[in-house]
Amino acid sequence: MRTLLFLMCFPLLMATAWALGSKPIQDSRPDVFLITIDTLRADHVHCYGYDRVETPALDSLAKDGARFSAAFTPSPITNTSHISILTGLLPSSHGVTDFAIPLPTTHTTWAEFLQQKGYHTAAFIGAVILDTKTLAPGLGRGFDFYDNFPDHPQTKARWNRVERRGMDVVQHAETWMIAHRASPHFVWVHLYDPHDPYEPPPPYSHAYKDHLYDGEIAYADSALANFITFLKRQGRYENSLIIVVGDHGEGLGEHNEDTHGIFLYDSTTHVPLIIKKPGKPTSTGPGQVIDAQVRTIDILPTVLDLLTIATDAHFDGDTLKTYLAGTDSAPRRAFGETDYPLRFGWAPLRSVRDNDFKFIEAPRPELYDLHTDPKELTNLYQPDNANMQKLRAELNELKSSSQPSASTPAAAGSQQELKALGYVAGSEATNANSKASSLPDPKDKVQEQNLLHAAMMASDDNRSADARTALEKVLQLDPKSPTALLQLGELEFQAGNYSKAADYLARTRAIRPDDATAPYYQGLALEKIGEYAGARDALETSLKFTPGQFQARLLLGEIYLRLKDPGAAQDQFEAALLLQPRSVEAELDLCRALLASKSYQDALRELEPLAKSQPLNAEVFQLLSETYTGLGKKDDAEKAGNRARLLAGKKPTP
Repeated sequence: MRTLLFLMCFPLLMATAWALGSKPIQDSRPDVFLITIDTLRADHVHCYGYDRVETPALDSLAKDGARFSAAFTPSPITNTSHISILTGLLPSSHGVTDFAIPLPTTHTTWAEFLQQKGYHTAAFIGAVILDTKTLAPGLGRGFDFYDNFPDHPQTKARWNRVERRGMDVVQHAETWMIAHRASPHFVWVHLYDPHDPYEPPPPYSHAYKDHLYDGEIAYADSALANFITFLKRQGRYENSLIIVVGDHGEGLGEHNEDTHGIFLYDSTTHVPLIIKKPGKPTSTGPGQVIDAQVRTIDILPTVLDLLTIATDAHFDGDTLKTYLAGTDSAPRRAFGETDYPLRFGWAPLRSVRDNDFKFIEAPRPELYDLHTDPKELTNLYQPDNANMQKLRAELNELKSSSQPSASTPAAAGSQQELKALGYVAGSEATNANSKASSLPDPKDKVQEQNLLHAAMMASDDNRSADARTALEKVLQLDPKSPTALLQLGELEFQAGNYSKAADYLARTRAIRPDDATAPYYQGLALEKIGEYAGARDALETSLKFTPGQFQARLLLGEIYLRLKDPGAAQDQFEAALLLQPRSVEAELDLCRALLASKSYQDALRELEPLAKSQPLNAEVFQLLSETYTGLGKKDDAEKAGNRARLLAGKKPTP
């Protein structure tokens, strides 16, 4: 009887065992979610005491976790500040003090730490400034999936070309998580919306029509709410470690800074930081509030500590676990760095902030009493001030232990993206090693920066007249502003005023002789008006400083052909093919140079494979016809010529 019962139940037992075995084993380790909200001032969040905006998602997370009331970023620039968050290092330690500088492989990222421990890792970015192919190389290390922007966007509109709406970013993250259900996850979600231009979608554009920056924050909070709701529906919220942090703040006119990047005042360095630990909330009250001064470089060491992941890696930050446990309340020194002023030829700034004072190292140094002057309006600097001397000594100690890093220009292909995001793309030849006192103080130049920023945003929005007006105002303030002259040159080029463009660009080159951007655009302008010798010299100069410019190589080769120098043209086209080996355009140009020098056999070797790979390209067969003609192969030339005419929609020769 027992045997019969076992035989009857055996199929059911086997099916149950198979079903259980087929399910993915759920790892008990917590999921980790990092949400960075770009350009988010702490004092513009509801749970930080600001009553002009509704941020229910941030408020709810603060209630379920811990809110740090005095968290500071070391950098007011998006890519630099994010790399500090993801490495636990100051900018002077990780070396990424400017756009498009690769993150050294010697620095382990947050994603790498967790990936090595079996976490499934993914990143979803809201702006091209964090794209690992262009402006943030190396930041994608350790991510199984990194949601970069398309190489060739199908739109000229801002959205999906250089920026994504927060709700789109969140939906991308949710789609990935649905397809990758196995725990544990580390997912980074970057919401760019509060960055200017402030263009919140409805209904936030109406509800906050008089405070559009706040409207962007409210919209970003709604995207965060969507993601939190998703986690709860998936049953992941409770066992998740969730960190929400601003990468930097926004000037909003304080200290005459409209946006960010130039100064190191609290308006652009004080950010919200909320940490929700795994597990059920221990209190039904407002959540834990930690008033001690901390840094965004402390976040990664904290995560590793909470996950009990041991490492010998060096961090400039320290774990916040003791603060979360309520056993520590000591403030930490917060250092600040910005090299962005160097892009305008102005002095870089450094700062150190303790619980009582902030010292800013500048050509005209600054010292502020943070208790009596929290808005940093009254400069108390005196050379013999004891507080200043103590903070300056700490800053000097930090600098002496840091490796100097040059301010490197963004790659040529990323300059338009930078401008669209409101950042200056060209850079001065000056670097961070320059003596700050020998350069203009940014305090004396900030109005120029505001105008330059406004001009870039107007230009990207096709408001050329507004851009031109702003740039002309800059020249009234500083007739030798290389950035304004360069932008005016580009504007005139786009308008078809090539002679005027060439003049502006020549003036730029006289002021900034070691820059690659101005001679490149001058070469374009001079080529348009037929001044080939001048265009040749300008492009040669540009390539001297930045050899990897594909388009500059092509144009220079074409100019050499017009100057009857096919050998030099061939050199340029071959160099272009080294940069982009699959470029049909460069291959065809090389064939033209070979034909111009009557190297018919060499041209034939290039064209025959092209004819097979590009059977519908009329130019290939036209050049092939010319090559056969040069070789005396009349029938082959006629056949190739007819093929070219057919492909071009013309009648073949009888």
